[in-house]
Amino acid sequence: MHEHPSLSELVSAVKSFIDDSAVPALAGHAAFHARVASNVLAIVQRELALGPAATEGERTRLLALLKADPGSSAGDLNLALCAAIRDGILDARSPGLLEHLKTTAFDQLKIDQPQYSGAFRFDEAT
Repeated sequence: MHEHPSLSELVSAVKSFIDDSAVPALAGHAAFHARVASNVLAIVQRELALGPAATEGERTRLLALLKADPGSSAGDLNLALCAAIRDGILDARSPGLLEHLKTTAFDQLKIDQPQYSGAFRFDEAT
């Protein structure tokens, strides 16, 4: 049976090409843009690796926080959360809200900018 490379393997191959072949052969603006492209691919790699668990954790927290239908998607639950905050149903005193927001932001930070120094401080505090 013929197996295709996974999405992660494809991204990794392109990132390796940029890092190992393109960047060393380029200078100036072109080298800068190649490094930017490599950083974007690193974000995609982290999203593929960490994104599903982060989204499911977010969905699970929102289900508990909103006492919502278990079949709801994370996107629908986020819309409901925004509405609940906007309408004053939930606020900073609501049990679990701030912890959910901090955890969600930190999970996204691990994907987008894992070397951000504030991420280490939050991780140590939890």
